[in-house]
Amino acid sequence: MVKDPAADALAPAAPAESPRSDATSAGPQGAASGTPTSPPASGRRAKRRLAVDLSILAVIGVLLIAAVAAAFGAVQRELYSPTAFVERYLSLLADGNAAEALTVPGVSVASTDLESADLPPTAHDALLRSSAMGSLSDAHVISEVLHGDVYEVTVEYKAGRYEGTSTFEVIREGQVGIAPTWRFATSPLAVLTLDVRGSTTFDVNGFALDKRQVSPDGADADPADPVDLLVFTPGLYSVSVNSAIASTAGVAVLSDAPFAEVPVRVQAQPTEQFTEVVQQRVEEFLTTCATQEVLQPTGCPFGYVVEDRIVGTPKWSILAQPTIELVPNGANWSIPATDAVAGISVDIQSLFDGSITATEDEVPFRLTGTIRVLADGSVTIAVSGTDTQ
Repeated sequence: MVKDPAADALAPAAPAESPRSDATSAGPQGAASGTPTSPPASGRRAKRRLAVDLSILAVIGVLLIAAVAAAFGAVQRELYSPTAFVERYLSLLADGNAAEALTVPGVSVASTDLESADLPPTAHDALLRSSAMGSLSDAHVISEVLHGDVYEVTVEYKAGRYEGTSTFEVIREGQVGIAPTWRFATSPLAVLTLDVRGSTTFDVNGFALDKRQVSPDGADADPADPVDLLVFTPGLYSVSVNSAIASTAGVAVLSDAPFAEVPVRVQAQPTEQFTEVVQQRVEEFLTTCATQEVLQPTGCPFGYVVEDRIVGTPKWSILAQPTIELVPNGANWSIPATDAVAGISVDIQSLFDGSITATEDEVPFRLTGTIRVLADGSVTIAVSGTDTQ
């Protein structure tokens, strides 16, 4: 039979079923109406999960705080510790950055600081520049020890081809924000007391200097006096002489102790060219002496003595010139006793019988000399005789 849609629409709706409230409707685990019921299992699981999540978050928080603290400590050690402070100074030296190294707190010093440390207060700063610095590599800190308020930071390095160790004193200066700042308690500079003999000019690591430029006496500086020069520690300094007069292969000295005096003595040797010039001047001098037609040439290292009378004028010649050798004599040079031979030709008349004898004789003699280097770089040569025959 076909249903009529209209009839369905006019038919009364069936009443809705009332909720079951009897005790048996809850099933075997149910409770009577109005009695509290246990939370569902899903609720208990949610609470347990929340507790676990909170515990995990707490652990993560603790680990995060520890990680941040460790990271801050690492950053502080790397960037803001006494070790980091010294390593930055060493890196500036390794890079040859003298100007920046001098701005590191505690590096620069005043004359009063030097005097208080029994160091020469007039030490010159000519070598505190990049062009006078030696090579520095493999510099690293090997220990950091606290003594009172001062950290002793010990480093190892390679200066040129030499290995070295130095210890620096570092003290807390203040802080920027939460980061501490540091300074050298004792300056890492040292004083090179340089005694160069045989030359007023010299090179330090290839940097040319003149004693008169760095001496407190200026142009009046005594060539024999040493000069005092500030240098970085650590640093290798090679001192050499290379002039027309004198030269030396050089002397290398390692400055490895902060605020200490480093004495260096360099004895230059005469150049072959200089020795040849002196040889030529001495030969010219002796040749000039031989032009004097007297038995005792004035100011000359040779002469001739006779008991009789001479007839005419004596004639001199130099039969054997001396072979000149130069030896150091303070800031100057000396010619040690050197043999030579002069020849004399003279007629001698006997006081006994009046006879005249033509005499040709060899006159051995020895000469010495001093060579003085003047302020303008020129030299004077003074020759004298010894054991004249």
